[in-house]
Amino acid sequence: MFSSAFACSPLARRLRSALLAVGLGATAAWAQASAGFQRIEVPAQGEAPALQGAVWYPCAAPPGNVQVGRVSIPGVQDCPFSGGPWPVVVMSHGSGGSFLGHHHTAQALAEAGFAVAAINHPGDTSQDLSRQGELSIFESRPADMRRLLDHLLARWPGHDRLDAQRIGFFGFSRGGYTGLVEVGAVPDLASGLAVFCRQVSRAPLCRQPLRPLSVQADPRIRAAVIADPFNVFTAEGLKNVRVPLQLWASERGGDGVTPDSVEALRRALPTPPAYHVAAHAGHFGFLAPCPPAMAAALPQVCRDEPPFDRGAFHQVFNAQVLGFFRANLMERQRSDAK
Repeated sequence: MFSSAFACSPLARRLRSALLAVGLGATAAWAQASAGFQRIEVPAQGEAPALQGAVWYPCAAPPGNVQVGRVSIPGVQDCPFSGGPWPVVVMSHGSGGSFLGHHHTAQALAEAGFAVAAINHPGDTSQDLSRQGELSIFESRPADMRRLLDHLLARWPGHDRLDAQRIGFFGFSRGGYTGLVEVGAVPDLASGLAVFCRQVSRAPLCRQPLRPLSVQADPRIRAAVIADPFNVFTAEGLKNVRVPLQLWASERGGDGVTPDSVEALRRALPTPPAYHVAAHAGHFGFLAPCPPAMAAALPQVCRDEPPFDRGAFHQVFNAQVLGFFRANLMERQRSDAK
């Protein structure tokens, strides 16, 4: 979004402050809020395994930190529930990622009054890559998210504080694919993988026999933020996408996602999305900034090419994401109710 030189300039600081004031609704109430954090497990269903993840939600307690494995994130463990009803955002990570991949964005949303839930997609997560190269993952991912939402609205201990009429989706990379399916897109693997496999010919996906996918949309989702999506869609397959979208592309791409593929998706959507290009960013720039130990262990995911500044970018990115969900889940729903 910004070069490193511009990011440090007084103009950039004023611009970020303005964006944060608009996007985050920087009121005194918001400034004193924290993000509650609670681990969840969605029970197994038939042959579908249990889903591990977490919920971030508004919290009135003083800010703290939560240790999750080797990662410490801002939040208050099992903060008592108060207030509501809260609009909901469900998050889907990229291939080989985890429910913590966008904790920075989840925290920002929770501090502003949203409940945010994310899970690990079995077989396509950092702890389990057993199905990463299988086409079946493209069917199970949307089903995972529907199960997560079912669990939140009916069985999560704070379910009575959730607003089932104000639900959004955030997806990155393969999670962006997942979100598009959830809002009505129908994948076309024959055309989509042809482009991908010309660039990544050795990928396991490119050695699998193609077949039609059995997927379905979730009409409960009213708005979606899609970041650097894995694009296997045609204009015909996108024709039923009608909810408001905020679409992000990285300028440099990576991991099989190219700027051209995201631009092609933008052009094919029936209604123009709110479109942003993250200047100088690679594909993984949409992940939360990495602590030093993680950066040392996962340089391919955590290190960015200059002049991209992930920390500065995420201040603006989170503000834009929040501003979009606020406009389309809060203000719009209030307007429709009048």
